[in-house]
Amino acid sequence: MKTIEVTIKDRLAIITLNRGKSNSLNREMVTELTDILTNIDADSNIAGVMITGKDHFFSAGLDLIEIYNYNEEEAKSFWNLFLTFVAKITAFKKPLIAAINGHSPAGGCVIALACDARVMAEGKYIIGLNEVPVGIIVPTCIFDLYSFWLGKADATRSLLEGKLFNPEEALTIGLVDELVKPESILTAAERKARKYMAHESNTWSQSKLNIRKELIASTSADQSADLEIMLKQWWSPSTRAILKTIIDSLQRKNTNS
Repeated sequence: MKTIEVTIKDRLAIITLNRGKSNSLNREMVTELTDILTNIDADSNIAGVMITGKDHFFSAGLDLIEIYNYNEEEAKSFWNLFLTFVAKITAFKKPLIAAINGHSPAGGCVIALACDARVMAEGKYIIGLNEVPVGIIVPTCIFDLYSFWLGKADATRSLLEGKLFNPEEALTIGLVDELVKPESILTAAERKARKYMAHESNTWSQSKLNIRKELIASTSADQSADLEIMLKQWWSPSTRAILKTIIDSLQRKNTNS
């Protein structure tokens, strides 16, 4: 695999996102993540999973530079792929912990939200769903994922504002469960994973699936109506203009760094 690394440690799979500096999600990365979760799901030798990033990024979200240049067919198939991945990770039956080692806005936050617990590094990092200011309409299933942890009122306020939280704010609002020093992130996340892994596996998994029944129904439902509305906005001149400004800024940063 080119965009992720996987190591196994005493029945715990550690998935490290490893694509460029910011771990932005493109077609290849979403495909590899979907495939690895499918394989782990079926592997009785693996009892739990941790997902982490590297350096100062968990994941900066979707790779806007790549996706912006997709044609209509490619854009539709990518968004379908991403929402299928969201359904997959939400319904994943084994313990799944996010070790959020750095920035985690937008798509990075979505991955973290689908996990059972989130441990975040202290520091000048951001996490949250900031799609609205970017000109992207958030599908209902992603809002449901947000409100599963934040409650509908806080999720609504945060989403419509496009608010990005620092680690302390994220802990206060319930977006993350624990803050630790950056050097302790993997140890703390592993401790959480093994606490879940210590339970009788079928009991734990079935309880998780029962608790998430409505959420799983939402993420695995037919997304075509939401997608149609979202893609119409994606191609609108106003959203294209916002995206172009963001991309130009990203490319300038990449050139200067």
